[in-house]
Amino acid sequence: MRTHHRHLFMCVGPRCAPVEGRAQAVFERMGEMIDAHPELAVKRTRTHCMVACRYEGPVMVVYPEGVWYQRVNEANAERIVNEHLIGGREVDDLIFHRLGEGDTCAPDPKDD
Repeated sequence: MRTHHRHLFMCVGPRCAPVEGRAQAVFERMGEMIDAHPELAVKRTRTHCMVACRYEGPVMVVYPEGVWYQRVNEANAERIVNEHLIGGREVDDLIFHRLGEGDTCAPDPKDD
């Protein structure tokens, strides 16, 4: 395994991607974009359901930051590569969760 500084896990469906193969195609395209910048040292892993389908999939998480992205289509994958991986700025409008910042499944304590 090559040295890497970040690890991306991307769901390739089938539940979050209604069009069969679409998420896999985005995963592959993201690999091409990352490979065009070998200095990034990013490892990618495709997954199946990450149990976050109530958000708009496909979903992807970037470690070590622990940033969870939704709606990872080809255009948004390009934004994630350019803005987050290359530019160092998270793509806030695509984030639905950050590691250590709350439970996205727990009911609001005010509802008890």
